[in-house]
Amino acid sequence: MGPQLSAGLTTLDGSAAAAGVQLAADPVGFASDPWWLILFKAVLVFAFCVVMTLFAIWWERKVVAWMQMRIGPKHVGPQGLLQSLADGVKLAFKEDIIVKAADKPVYILAPVVAMVPAFMAFAVIPMGGQVSMFGHQTHLQLTDLPVGVLYILATASVGIYGIVLAGWSSGSTYPLLGSLRSTAQMISYEVAMGLSFAGVFLYAGSMSTSEIVAQQTDTWYAVLLPVSFIIYVIAMVGETNRAPFDLPEAEGELVGGFHTEYSSLKFALFFLAEYVNMVVVSSLATTLFLGGYRAPWPISAVWDGANSGWWTLLWYFLKVQAFLFMFIWLRGTLPRLRYDQFMKLGWKVLIPTSLAWLLLVATVRALKNEGYDYRNIVLGIAGAIIVVLVLSVVWDMLRGAEDDDGEEEPLPGTPGAKEPFDPMAGGFPVPPLPGQELPPVPRRNVRRTEPVGAAVGPGSSEPGPADPTDTTDREV
Repeated sequence: MGPQLSAGLTTLDGSAAAAGVQLAADPVGFASDPWWLILFKAVLVFAFCVVMTLFAIWWERKVVAWMQMRIGPKHVGPQGLLQSLADGVKLAFKEDIIVKAADKPVYILAPVVAMVPAFMAFAVIPMGGQVSMFGHQTHLQLTDLPVGVLYILATASVGIYGIVLAGWSSGSTYPLLGSLRSTAQMISYEVAMGLSFAGVFLYAGSMSTSEIVAQQTDTWYAVLLPVSFIIYVIAMVGETNRAPFDLPEAEGELVGGFHTEYSSLKFALFFLAEYVNMVVVSSLATTLFLGGYRAPWPISAVWDGANSGWWTLLWYFLKVQAFLFMFIWLRGTLPRLRYDQFMKLGWKVLIPTSLAWLLLVATVRALKNEGYDYRNIVLGIAGAIIVVLVLSVVWDMLRGAEDDDGEEEPLPGTPGAKEPFDPMAGGFPVPPLPGQELPPVPRRNVRRTEPVGAAVGPGSSEPGPADPTDTTDREV
């Protein structure tokens, strides 16, 4: 790359970053658009969410079919692209059933409460750079806020009320259990998700989505903050109730979860809210960790116009599709976790790791602000981490050598074991492993009245004629 091209790219990236910072510093600048253009962009955002939902459903069915060596939808439209639309029309003509035990006003309102916050989160998502619409220069973003990321977290938290109300108002046990599971899931993983954002805030110096994108001109935060990125990816799967964290909708345990008693368009609204939430968390991951709508490094390094105009919408779309494919891949490969395993992952792994990582990031930023060499800081922290890992491995080896007496202790319930197999030892019922035997179940005597003609004659072991008037119970 020649020096003139490098200088041109540096100037272009610097001007884009300056524009993003200025835009985030003055979010009121979005109000300079005419009212009809703002309304048009709002309609475009709504249409984008609906189209992305239809495409995501079709894409999921195709990918899962490919994983299972099937064809998937292929009849409605080219390559089955209109199958999702046909399913939505079919749901609209289904019978709308309301169970008698339901609290009717809350039962009807719950799907709306679950759907509306999912669309509201897109108000501050930057889907592209500055483009020309009807002769006006505007950004592919409806608006921005100085606390835009907190706004997205708040709207995501409001959406859980729709699930809780749906489970409570259905008047059934399984929907209520599903809604309570979803609430516990949201509380557990919202904390880890918020802590993963804190490192991004420390590096960007802002909570504005457009400024966070502008600060990633040189390096994505997924590279600078890999632990925050991994924690957010795990937490966003838990937030959206997707496999392997789909416990609120576990078919084998809760029939259909919180929407068991819903049908027709009300069920379609819950379905729409789930997939829009998937697009929201994927868009947020793209914005905070993958440079937003900016082109990846190889493309932006060789193409001057990659980060301008409508091309930015293409990069945003491709990054979101990569996350949606990850959702589908997890669904097709991983089994559902047990509820206790899921809670332990959130409270005992993700949250402590997030706190430790946040402390480390804050220390690095403070030392850098004091003028310390960045490379020395990174090398020192990496050396400390390696020393801790080596010490932990050595400690485990020493403990294993002390505990090892040359013979492996047989599993409980196997031949030669001292203890019987206890299926509830871990606080959750588990099946026995190969070779383990369940403890004998105590049986009780069952008393029943033998039918006429099955009685045993006196002095004989063979069945004989029974006395019709004899109704005495006999033990079997």
